[in-house]
Amino acid sequence: MAIPIMLQNLVNAFVNMVDTVMIGRLGTVEIAAVGLGNQFFFLYNMILFGISSGGAIFTAQFWGRQDIPGIRKNMGLCLILTLGTGVFFTLASLLFSREIMGIYSKDPAVISAGTVYLRTLSPSYIPYALSFVFILTLRSTEKVRLAMEASVIALSINMILNYVFIFGLGSVPAMGVQGAAAATVIARLAEMIILISVSYGRSYVLAGSIRDFLGFNRPFARQFFRITTPVVCNELLWSLGVTVQNIIMARTHTDAIAAFNITNTVSQLTFVVFIGLGNGAAVLVGNRIGAGAEDTARIYASRLTRFSVLVAVAVGLIFLSLSPLIPLLFNVNPNVIAITSAMFIILSCSYPFKAFNMSMIVGVCRAGGDTVFCIFYDLFFMWCFSLPLAAAATFFFRVPVWLIFLFIIAEEPLKTILGFRRLRTGKWLHNVVSAERERPAPS
Repeated sequence: MAIPIMLQNLVNAFVNMVDTVMIGRLGTVEIAAVGLGNQFFFLYNMILFGISSGGAIFTAQFWGRQDIPGIRKNMGLCLILTLGTGVFFTLASLLFSREIMGIYSKDPAVISAGTVYLRTLSPSYIPYALSFVFILTLRSTEKVRLAMEASVIALSINMILNYVFIFGLGSVPAMGVQGAAAATVIARLAEMIILISVSYGRSYVLAGSIRDFLGFNRPFARQFFRITTPVVCNELLWSLGVTVQNIIMARTHTDAIAAFNITNTVSQLTFVVFIGLGNGAAVLVGNRIGAGAEDTARIYASRLTRFSVLVAVAVGLIFLSLSPLIPLLFNVNPNVIAITSAMFIILSCSYPFKAFNMSMIVGVCRAGGDTVFCIFYDLFFMWCFSLPLAAAATFFFRVPVWLIFLFIIAEEPLKTILGFRRLRTGKWLHNVVSAERERPAPS
């Protein structure tokens, strides 16, 4: 379950890194503009993830008891919510792109380039929303190969078109950051077409009719929102926290945000392992809960979280070994390279804690419907410890950038203490579809 998800996210992260490298050849302003422009897309992405991963709790447990109508009505509710979110973000990007960029940076050159990038990127939001629901439903029903193949094809298109549109080729003019956004729009459309056409062509369980998707009733909708709303709030507040991290770095100086963007982009290549383990755990643990095998679900949870920590040590060493490549990949000044190298060391040391927390939040707790606890677990130390400390260090004490980054990362060990205690108590496990058991599935 985990390996295809890892491969899908690895391809995604690799293409993102190649995008950053290509944009980085244009200069520090461009890499800062695209990085900050993508923070708005990141906020959108996390809201979609909150809706879809909240719905995936139901999908995994419905799949554990082979309730196909339940899967489809749950998917329909997710599609309504994600498409509505997509329309909102599309309009915001078209109408208020300059104001949005002004939140992140005060550099006029960065704001100007980021505005062009956001407006060009806006048509990708709605197809991306559709794809997101299909991908998470496919994962929860153990059809991970299609999601991986669609992402590989779409992101390969994105990488090729990036080169053509950013730098120009033949009769195609060089478009810079606008070209990067245009390539992303085409790739997202391709991904959506592949996912929908193949799912219906192969008659997968998620290939329902409009009537199937609208088959939910009020009791189910109430249960859906009771479980999913905390997940959406969790992801929204977490993504806002990450946005604040970027604002803190951007307000330090342009070199700092460029180094921060490079670190995050390269780290995605290694962090995909933890994402894959977390998503795989969510499916396996959720399936066992839905099938009524709760003791097995607890065993899976314990083993997967321990295994993720062991894997993280090796992944951290790999990540650290990539730091000598920075000068070869990015056209940035020596100060950016020095800051990035320091960030690499700090981040690699945090990986065992990050891996455990990812497995607990995305995997164990959400699979068990423990979404209210997740809010406190994921957000308390971020908003009450790390962000205030980093902001104070930036705006009042003017400490070195690497120390600000250390304050941002410091939440992870503290979160691990909470997560370990929750895992041992077993209070994370809830069967969210048990109320549906008394009703026979429609014929």
